[in-house]
Amino acid sequence: MTAVPPQQAVERALAASRSDDCVVIAEENSAANLRWAGNTLTTNGVSSSRRLTVIAIDRRGDGAAAGVVSRAGVRADQIEEVVREAEHAAAAAVPAEDAAELVGPGDERPRWEEPAGRTGIGVMREFAAALGEVLRAAEAAGRRLYGFAEHELVSTFLGSSAGLRLRHDQPSGRVELNAKSPDMTRSAWAGVATRDFSDVDVAGLDAGLGERLDWARRGVSLPAGRYETVLPPTAVSDLLIYLYWSAGAKDAADGRSVFSRDGGTRVGERLCGLPVTLSSDPAAPGLACAPFVVAHASGPDSSVFDNGLPLRRTEWIRDGSLAALHGSRHSARLAGLPVTPAIGNLTFASAAGTAALPDMIASTRRGLLLTCLWYIREVDPQTLLLTGLTRDGVYLVENGEVTGAVNNFRFNESPVGMLGRLAEVGATVPTLPREWGDYFNRAAMPPIRVEGFNMSSVSQAS
Repeated sequence: MTAVPPQQAVERALAASRSDDCVVIAEENSAANLRWAGNTLTTNGVSSSRRLTVIAIDRRGDGAAAGVVSRAGVRADQIEEVVREAEHAAAAAVPAEDAAELVGPGDERPRWEEPAGRTGIGVMREFAAALGEVLRAAEAAGRRLYGFAEHELVSTFLGSSAGLRLRHDQPSGRVELNAKSPDMTRSAWAGVATRDFSDVDVAGLDAGLGERLDWARRGVSLPAGRYETVLPPTAVSDLLIYLYWSAGAKDAADGRSVFSRDGGTRVGERLCGLPVTLSSDPAAPGLACAPFVVAHASGPDSSVFDNGLPLRRTEWIRDGSLAALHGSRHSARLAGLPVTPAIGNLTFASAAGTAALPDMIASTRRGLLLTCLWYIREVDPQTLLLTGLTRDGVYLVENGEVTGAVNNFRFNESPVGMLGRLAEVGATVPTLPREWGDYFNRAAMPPIRVEGFNMSSVSQAS
């Protein structure tokens, strides 16, 4: 037997369920990609997949236990088998500490019966034509371009025995472009996130890369130390996304994170002297994401019992002060905080931020300009100290002009501590995280100026 449409898979799984409660998530994924190297298109392709997740809930005298089974490529004749496996797992499980009543029907989204969305290589048609022109121009100019473009569309159908029927279609795409000098000694990177490729200016990306390769014709060696540093939006997003991921209510309440304080949390405490706001909004223009909780498993700050819980705009930092921590109904209760589940996008902005990156370079007397960060790892959760490397261009700025490229560094910085040393916040623009783009690419960030950014050692990485 072949696979059935995802909404039918949800209904069949619910009909087959014998557990006290049941939640079913069916996802259909389609993707397309285009790759190039050395100014030549190399490969393109399309793919599709589907996954069915069944959450069986066994309510008993001592509480409720949940069993979760998730499987890819489930055929129609295998749906009941997945349901039985989930029920068996629930019967063998201990009562869940996050047990709660399921979210009931309410503001259901329309289009439940419509077919799952699909993407294909056609979404890149105009982009591919523009890319071909750019590759030819780069060849003539002596630049070597490498990179890829990807587009994905995931249709999620969520149903429950409580009557919930929700659907969300999530398009996401990205372009990463790397330029190298003919001798391969100079390198520059640029990337953008997109929903449909209509807003990707590949010629503009290439022009920026050419400028940065020219900056790197002069090399300057600098020692490790603390430098005034201008970070572009992509580097800002990588640091603040990690801050966001670390802002869980349970770890803070348990005293295990930078957001812990005296048996409680730091909610209400000022983190930055500037009027900055870090927020998420499922309806944010250009960054729209699922407006309800989709939880395939329970964790410290997520709960399968919260599936379908509505999401609304949430300010995590408001006017420089910590305003909320993300969590489930269970972890929010433990922390004594309002229920503010995690949301799939992130925006950082200042009401006073108007400067673009070139403006901030022009107003820099002496400092460093980063391109991006990579290989970011956590060193100390109590301070959220992160370490990582610079990549694809660190530049010296003197008297408002870029005067050369400097060596790469290893950095040691806490994004929370960095907020306390912000000297300037520019205008917020959509950006692509370099490090986390595989997992989280709906972000809007400003360029920032940081006093004393800690370049802890010189790196030989290129």
